[in-house]
Amino acid sequence: MKENEIQDFWQTHPCGAERENYLEFFDRYDEYRYSTESHILENLRRTDFEKKCVLEIGLGQGADAERIARHGARYSGVDLTDEAVKRTQMRFDLKSLPYERIEKASALSLPFDDSSFDIVYSHGVLHHIPEIATAQGEIARVLKPDGILIAMLYAKYSLNYLISISILRRLGLAALYAIGMRPGGIYDHHLDNAKRAGLREYLRMTNFVNVSTDGPGNPYSKVYDVATIEKDFPAFEIVSTRKHFMHAPPLRVSWLPLGSLLGWHLWATMKPGKAEDR
Repeated sequence: MKENEIQDFWQTHPCGAERENYLEFFDRYDEYRYSTESHILENLRRTDFEKKCVLEIGLGQGADAERIARHGARYSGVDLTDEAVKRTQMRFDLKSLPYERIEKASALSLPFDDSSFDIVYSHGVLHHIPEIATAQGEIARVLKPDGILIAMLYAKYSLNYLISISILRRLGLAALYAIGMRPGGIYDHHLDNAKRAGLREYLRMTNFVNVSTDGPGNPYSKVYDVATIEKDFPAFEIVSTRKHFMHAPPLRVSWLPLGSLLGWHLWATMKPGKAEDR
């Protein structure tokens, strides 16, 4: 399942369409997500969600939300977009799953009282927030003193960042730009961006990391190692980290058993630190 399939479904299935169509869509999406990134389910199973108050930041299609709820959590979720909120609410309603709150909100101003949650979970979202200092402070505020933050962040020391993004994709785009070749698809979007910004500026890593993680229209991304986590999340102490997911297009590397060393997904578990840092 690709992004255009998701877009097409929601364009052609407005609210009120048949229940079975939505259920089939969610099941197909989940099958694709977890067959591609099976480590997500493994990490969710490692976490004790039973009877815990859990907040998810960034909902997507609500796939992880459903798993967290099925693990016995008292679930709440927020997202910046109305569409993600609508889809996740619909998923829960169609599958008769209980939840406490699912609503539109920003990580920079969470609409919850202090010390409301045992766990805050966020997969692939916090590295897209430029004002991460504010966001991590808000997360620390709504967590209980003995709570934990579980976040998936893009990994700096990964094959994707060190080789694919930093070298191969930049060289490839520069070559296409030089010879004037337009192969179509995402490459043409990059070429158009480079023409507007200037090739040198577009390929500068402070910019290219943004447009090479979640598409050429993505405005902001950041990559992390342990030291960067400690710098950007001063209200927290790191409990553990692990890396997964061999992903480095155009290289076909998913078969390589090197995810724990060079994986693109850096999962960090953190606990609130000293009160004066929160």
